[in-house]
Amino acid sequence: MTDVHTVRLEPVGVEFEVEENETILDAAFRQGIALPHGCKEGQCSACKCVQLDGETEMLKYSTFALNDMEKDSGHVLMCRTLAWSDVEIELLNYDEEVLSKSIPVKTFTGKITDFEKLTHDIRGVQIELDAPLKFWAGQYVDITVRTEAGEEITRSFSMANPPSETQKLSFIIKKYPDGRFSNELDDGGIKAGAEVSVEGPYGMCFRREEREGPVVLVGAGSGMSPVWSILNDHLTSGEDRPVYFFYGARSQSDLFKLDEIGALTDAHPSVEFIPVLSHEEEGNGWAGERGFVHECVDRRLKELGIDGEGDVYACGPPPMIDALTPVLFMHDFDTDRIFYDKFTPTSGSSGH
Repeated sequence: MTDVHTVRLEPVGVEFEVEENETILDAAFRQGIALPHGCKEGQCSACKCVQLDGETEMLKYSTFALNDMEKDSGHVLMCRTLAWSDVEIELLNYDEEVLSKSIPVKTFTGKITDFEKLTHDIRGVQIELDAPLKFWAGQYVDITVRTEAGEEITRSFSMANPPSETQKLSFIIKKYPDGRFSNELDDGGIKAGAEVSVEGPYGMCFRREEREGPVVLVGAGSGMSPVWSILNDHLTSGEDRPVYFFYGARSQSDLFKLDEIGALTDAHPSVEFIPVLSHEEEGNGWAGERGFVHECVDRRLKELGIDGEGDVYACGPPPMIDALTPVLFMHDFDTDRIFYDKFTPTSGSSGH
């Protein structure tokens, strides 16, 4: 019989069970308790907290996520912590709304039903599940597929479809030079009809409901995926808020979904789509915004006089997020109104 211990979270007073050889974070996920998380692999520090009481052991982790001084003062990473007794933990950052809207993480089976090339390096993937997956707009899942050669690949991808579609999931993914999932799709190693295992939902960058002020969406690359889900979910909700939808790309050939976006903005005048091109050549008939997307966000927020009002959802590669962060703080956005999803090809959120 496996040992089961109790984890108590302060200052929220939530308790849950953790089994032997199960990390505290995985135990929380399994029981529908949404704790702060990022990579789930001990690389990012999002789940860092303070252990107040109990016996624990930490699996291998990066000292970038938790340095020796922090470890000596009782800090732990929940994604790498095993419990050997009842444990009491103090959360350093938590969101009452997130805790109240937790969805238990489950494993689903399904198959890839369709695959399309949206641009030279962006792919669309459709997956049909055997059972419905409940998630919030902006969340992601871990997808495991076996290639024709018998190799197993697991990658994290954000849903592009709104949460109203629970069994037919769509994903927008970026093809990286060494991205095994996208390259296997292109090369036929992963074919339509391939069986997949889907685990989730994960992610803290999901749409918050019944808030005041505008909705600012910022995406680049495959960051279109969660942003598209958030946008469509917001419109379905009937909330009457202006939406500014920024999307950064290199050139016009990197833009996609333009017909769908056009139909959406025609039907919903409260939504403004602002594509921003960083490397479009002069004389190509482009009359829209140029430069990097964070620069355009800065300009537009100044023009609109938006200082800290509303919610920002930013999804894309780390350089975009890192450049956008100081811009938002300069415009007086509080951290509890900014929601990020960094897409990196190497971390736990790999290849989003």
